[in-house]
Amino acid sequence: MQKTVYIKTFGCQMNERDSEIMGQVLSSLGYIEGIEIETADLVIVNTCSIRAKAEQKVMSLLGSLRKIKAQKPEMKICVAGCVAQKESKHLLEKMPHIDLIIGTQHIYKIGHWLEEVQAKGPALIITEMDDSFSIPDFIPGGNSSNLEKQNHPDFRKFVTIMQGCNNFCSYCIVPYTRGREISRKSNDIIDEVKYLVNNGIQEITLLGQNVNSYGRNTNTQASQPPSSFPDLLHRVAEVAGLQRLRFTTSHPKDLSDELIRCFKDIEILCPQFHLPVQSGSDAILAKMNRKYSIQNYLEKIDKLLSSRPGIALTTDIIIGFPGE
Repeated sequence: MQKTVYIKTFGCQMNERDSEIMGQVLSSLGYIEGIEIETADLVIVNTCSIRAKAEQKVMSLLGSLRKIKAQKPEMKICVAGCVAQKESKHLLEKMPHIDLIIGTQHIYKIGHWLEEVQAKGPALIITEMDDSFSIPDFIPGGNSSNLEKQNHPDFRKFVTIMQGCNNFCSYCIVPYTRGREISRKSNDIIDEVKYLVNNGIQEITLLGQNVNSYGRNTNTQASQPPSSFPDLLHRVAEVAGLQRLRFTTSHPKDLSDELIRCFKDIEILCPQFHLPVQSGSDAILAKMNRKYSIQNYLEKIDKLLSSRPGIALTTDIIIGFPGE
């Protein structure tokens, strides 16, 4: 009998894409996505730990799932994402009705871990980080959209090109919940983009915690040497049928002149760039471990405006950083 899965996502674009990946993997195993959490055979809560409010929402949802599972004990509950990575044992102590907790590197094998839960019984915690981890190859097929979205096909998709971060900004937990930077094989990225475009997608957003450093940390075979992020942008832009290209997120210290020129040279690269500054004070930037100065940042902004006049620039600013 066909099983249904309900996926609830908290957090950033990376989490949204991770939920799509889990949905796609489960689709290949015969699951379909349902629109009612109460009737699902499997509930996945994909979590975010960047903001306290997101964690509070996760705990509230898990609390309500306790009552639902009491009425439907065969339901399986899986917690994934950054809260799962950071709070695994503590999470299970507070919410013993959880069946499976998987860390950020383990979403690609969610089908295997569910089989382990069925064989060994709840609860399993799978959160070990592996420095030799590589992002698995793209799995074509499967539909990770829920039933409501299937009636309104999207025209754009996220494509993960890397995960993890090596920057260790003093306020950020990402290096501890996502691990070190790992770049995906460029040919595999191109294969996924081609598949999406051939299935009607017109706009692609390339995703990573710091896309500017793509290719510097890649577990690839010698036959496929890593490429730089500007090289990857040019290759993706050449995919026939793709109409718009975007990327996020960038770190100012890794913004190269070569990447800036892409806004001039790549016609379908949208004239919009998100570059978090975080503070207007060099002293605070040093405490944040951001590794650039305001002068460095403004020089790069000037280069962006020269390369693509009229480019829309957005940023992030942290207000009230300790010591400010």
